[in-house]
Amino acid sequence: MKHTPPFHSAFADGWRLYLFPRGGIGMGFELSYENFIEYHRQLRRGERLRRFADGHGYAEKCFLEQVWWPAFGHFNHLHPEYEVNDFRDGFRYLDFAYIQSSIRLAIEIDGFGPHLQRISRTQFSDQWIRQNHLVIDGWKILRFSFDDVKERPRMCEQLLQQFMGRWLGGVSFNPILSGLTPEEKEILRLAIRTNRSLVPNDVRLLLDVAPEKARKLLHTLLTKGLLVSGGSGKERIRCYRLAHGIAADWAGL
Repeated sequence: MKHTPPFHSAFADGWRLYLFPRGGIGMGFELSYENFIEYHRQLRRGERLRRFADGHGYAEKCFLEQVWWPAFGHFNHLHPEYEVNDFRDGFRYLDFAYIQSSIRLAIEIDGFGPHLQRISRTQFSDQWIRQNHLVIDGWKILRFSFDDVKERPRMCEQLLQQFMGRWLGGVSFNPILSGLTPEEKEILRLAIRTNRSLVPNDVRLLLDVAPEKARKLLHTLLTKGLLVSGGSGKERIRCYRLAHGIAADWAGL
């Protein structure tokens, strides 16, 4: 099956102008989402633009807000309403395609509604034949029910993170993690392993460094968005915990 050439090589440099991983210069979800949608809207013309307007709706935004953004904090390499040629020489559109290196992941959000009761047996069979052809063509596929997106988003997050860890090793997925020093990785491993907040003395004992060095390492991870304050203090932080979405299976740790 042929597919539309991915955009990521063409827009990667420009995208970094306004989309940043969580905790960097980054923006909140709404502004990043608006930029993400506007960028892809400008890439479309004709039927592809119409399909983008009609196909990307409430369920898809809910998935991005409740699942994707909390898991990863950016939309790098993600394409909404991605066009592929189907097995009948027509076109179909994936809710999302995640394309990086040799990995192509199709993500579908399936609602439980009246349309399921109205489809014919032929239409019912066709949707599984189309999915099988995607698999044959080298796509990975994850399907989420809209009910799970709304009611069990953390479970959906974990499935995505497990996929990234299994197929991408995590570091290649997150540009911040690829630049960590060995000391910073050891601190994150400790936080993941102990599942509690860390204080500078933990780092001092772990790495056999001076207290000032320990505090500096923790602060660096804070500014990178990988740790957050573990207490109520704003001006002086006494303990640190993992940022939401950082997990060993996708962080390459």
